[in-house]
Amino acid sequence: MTDSENVSIEAIRKDTAVLDVREDYEWEAGHIEGALHIPVNEIPARLDELDPDEDLHVICRTGGRSFRVAEWLVGNGYSAVNVSGGMDAWIEASRPMVSETGKEPRVL
Repeated sequence: MTDSENVSIEAIRKDTAVLDVREDYEWEAGHIEGALHIPVNEIPARLDELDPDEDLHVICRTGGRSFRVAEWLVGNGYSAVNVSGGMDAWIEASRPMVSETGKEPRVL
């Protein structure tokens, strides 16, 4: 992956590197197990947590924030794609999620 592009949730497998860029409260309510969570506004300061050689699948709620982050990452030498439809598409497809609240996972 050299250019930022859009992929569907079907592109995410168990071994896919997923970067969730939603806010803390959104992450806590429900997220993809194994995903890395870095809110949008923290990405520049936390770049050292990302592997520039790893193909990142960037996700948010609907795809807007993640699209901008994927474009920014690609512009800074990272391999990243935007997950179209985001967590809304994930939940619509009945894909598994976990929460940090002890409650049933959900998308906010």
